[in-house]
Amino acid sequence: MPDAAIPTTPPPAPTLGEAFKYWLKLGFISFGGPAGQISMMHQELVERRRWISEHRYLHALNYCMLLPGPEAIQLAIYISWLMHGVKGALTAGILFFLPAFVLLSALAGIYLAWGDVPQVAGIFYGIKPAVVAVVLFAAWRIGSRAIKNELLFGIAALAFVGIFFFKIDFPWIVLAAAILGAIGGKLMPAKFKAGGGHGASHKQYGPALIDDDTPPPPHARFSWVRLALTTLVFLAIGGAALLALTGSGTLFDMGEFFTKAAFLTIGGAYAVLPYVYQGAVEHFGWLSGPQMMDGLALGETTPGPLIMIVTWVGYVGGVTKAIFANPVGAGLAGATVATFFTFLPSFWFIIAGGPLVEATRGELKFTAPLTAITAAVVGVIINLATFFAWHTFWPRATEAAPFTGPFDWLPVVIAIASFVALWKYKADIMRVIGVCALFGLGHSFLA
Repeated sequence: MPDAAIPTTPPPAPTLGEAFKYWLKLGFISFGGPAGQISMMHQELVERRRWISEHRYLHALNYCMLLPGPEAIQLAIYISWLMHGVKGALTAGILFFLPAFVLLSALAGIYLAWGDVPQVAGIFYGIKPAVVAVVLFAAWRIGSRAIKNELLFGIAALAFVGIFFFKIDFPWIVLAAAILGAIGGKLMPAKFKAGGGHGASHKQYGPALIDDDTPPPPHARFSWVRLALTTLVFLAIGGAALLALTGSGTLFDMGEFFTKAAFLTIGGAYAVLPYVYQGAVEHFGWLSGPQMMDGLALGETTPGPLIMIVTWVGYVGGVTKAIFANPVGAGLAGATVATFFTFLPSFWFIIAGGPLVEATRGELKFTAPLTAITAAVVGVIINLATFFAWHTFWPRATEAAPFTGPFDWLPVVIAIASFVALWKYKADIMRVIGVCALFGLGHSFLA
C-alpha cells in the first residue's frame, strides 16, 4: 500500500450486528484449511477493515497455535472477544462452524440414504484414494516443519511403531512424547527448539481499532477471581450437559469421548483423527473405516475447520446406534452432541485464558514438550494414511486376513497422482478431490 494511501485515523468501531455479518460470511467461505482461514482473516481484519493491528493479530495467533483445538476458529473467537466480549466470542465461534455443521449433517443423511446407489458409490470410489494422498501430504507438510533433527525423527518413528504394531492409544503416545520433550528440552535444548513460527511483520496498514498500544478493554483484564469464575461456569455448562445425557448410552459416550478429543487436538485436526478413529471406529463402532474416510473427504470440501469431521462421526454414529427411531433425529442428536463437546473447550481457552495473554503481551513460543508432541503426531498421521491405504487398495481385507481379496491397482494410481498434484504442483485440495470424484463417477458407468 503506498504511503499516500495509508489511513491516518482508526476505523469506527463496528457494532456487534455489523461484526455478525462478517463472521456469518466467513463461516460460508472459510475453505482451505487453517492456513487459508488464517490468511483470509488477516487480509480482511488487519489489512482492509483494520479491526486489529498486525502485532496484536500475530500475538493472538501464537497463543491459539499453542492450544489444543482448531487454531483458526479460536483466533476468530479471540478477536471477536476482544471487540465485543463474551457475546462476540460466542457469535464468531458459532458462526464459524454453523454452516459446516448444517452442510455435513445434510450430506451425512444423504450419504446414509443413497450411498449404495452405484453412481454415488462410484464418486466415493474416486474420492477414497484422494484421501490417502491428502493425509500423506498432511504428514509431509507437518513433518517438514516439525522434524528438524534425528531425535525428533526418532520420536515420530516410535509413535508410528507404537500405534501401528502395538495399538497404543493416542493419549498415551501424546503423554510419552511430552515427557520425552520435557527431558530433552533440559538435556539438549537446541534439539527441541521449535521453528521460527509466524514472526513479526513490518507491513503498515494504518491505525487499527485494536492497535499495538491499545489497552485491553475491561472484560479482557486479567484477575485470578475472573479466571476461577469463568472456569467454574464452563465446568458447570459441560457437567450439566453431560448429566443431561446420563442414561442415554451412546450420547453420553459421545459427550465424554469428544470432550477428551477436544483436549488432544495438538498439532491440528489431522493429529486428533487417529484418536477419533480409534474411539469411533474400533472402540465404540459408531461408523466403519470407509465411512470415516468418506466423511474426511467431504470435510475437506466444506467450509469450516477440518475438525468438523466430528459432526459426520456423530451423525453416522447416531443413526448406526439407532439413538432414536427416526434416523434423521438420531443423526442430528449425535451430530449436535459431538460438535458441542468438541468446541466447548475452545471457548473456555479464549474467554478464560485470553486475559492472561493480554496481561503478558510477550511473544509466545512452543515449548519442548509441544515440539516433541508435534513430531509424534507425524508418525501417528502416517499410521492413519497406512490404514486408509490398506482399506482402499484391499477393499475386501479384514484384520484377521489383512491381504485377502483382490488388490485394486486403480486407486493406487489415483492416490499417487493426487499426491503429486498436491506436493509438486500445489494443487488445491478441493479441486483434487473434485477431479477424483468425477473420475470415480465416470468409472461407475464403465464398471
